[in-house]
Amino acid sequence: MSLYKKFLDGVPDYLARYYWWAYLWDWGIWFFDHQPIINAILFGQYDGLLRNTLSRVETRSGARILQLTCVYGKLTPSLLSSTPCEVHLCDIANGQLRLARSKTQSYGDRCQLTRMNAECLGYADDSFDQVIVFFLFHEMPAEARHRTYAEIARVLRPGGSLLITEYASTPRHHLLYRFVPFRWVLGHLEPFLPGFWQEDVQAYLSSAFAAQGKYMQEAFVEEHRFSGFYRIMRFETAARG
Repeated sequence: MSLYKKFLDGVPDYLARYYWWAYLWDWGIWFFDHQPIINAILFGQYDGLLRNTLSRVETRSGARILQLTCVYGKLTPSLLSSTPCEVHLCDIANGQLRLARSKTQSYGDRCQLTRMNAECLGYADDSFDQVIVFFLFHEMPAEARHRTYAEIARVLRPGGSLLITEYASTPRHHLLYRFVPFRWVLGHLEPFLPGFWQEDVQAYLSSAFAAQGKYMQEAFVEEHRFSGFYRIMRFETAARG
């Protein structure tokens, strides 16, 4: 039996097959949840990406935020410290939820953790004022990613916002991308990243929202870091009149 099958336990096949060592294995969870490791993986950009992301978080009283999947590092506790809003956090991996709970216990009921697949969310339509996605999409095959776009469009209220921190479009002029051995290694460790690099995220999201009778405003925020290697995007939504 292939090793990855020992980690299936209700998680998507692609997650167990390609990422068991990083997100499902107890030793991997322990190893990667160290700030120097996370910062090294992001080439020293973690604090800047986190700061820029938190600067665009919803802070209106009574708003509800969904953080789509757990994240290594200090994003979730920093999010809870940055906003008075109720935060819901869902992930398909039990180990990730246990780790997130250990970081958020002091926030009590203001942080709700639920085991859930991003491709098929159990929340009602129009449940949230903001959805936050931090380095998730590049780790999903295209079909799973597009189903997740559709679910985000369904649970996000008209007038809400979608906040995405991710790799930017194909960074053809970036030194790291032009270094072929690095590009090969990164594509091996992140097998769905090459496809995500080429995807028009705005176009796919726009179609997903249109299918829900909503639309994304044409003007949106897109901020780049590390010479265009990473980006932070915030999309505003509304109901079709």
